[in-house]
Amino acid sequence: MPNRMMRSCSLAFLITFILLMCFAVSANQGNRKGRTAPELYARNCASCHGTDGRAKTSKGKFSHARDLTDAKWHDDVTDERIFNSIMNGRNVRGNMPAFSDKLNEKEVESLVGFVRKFKG
Repeated sequence: MPNRMMRSCSLAFLITFILLMCFAVSANQGNRKGRTAPELYARNCASCHGTDGRAKTSKGKFSHARDLTDAKWHDDVTDERIFNSIMNGRNVRGNMPAFSDKLNEKEVESLVGFVRKFKG
């Protein structure tokens, strides 16, 4: 009888441990998905495009980063193109890396809206 009770306790402990681990992983992924556009921009974009979007940083000048306050550019470019540039990167005018391995589609969509607020 004690062996049976010990096995039951061990099994209960194991199940509890697995459930807690699944919850911890799920909670961590939830935090990643909850990042706001300003946080994402500050972490991934500001070093080149600047906190004000004008691309006046040394890194931005070196990589020929886009001035995100340029009203003509905003009028000419679609949201889809901005989305694709963030996801896939660009090597036309400058050298912008792809962020598809760091950001999900929802985060990139929020960044597109955030970039649009820079229009001068």
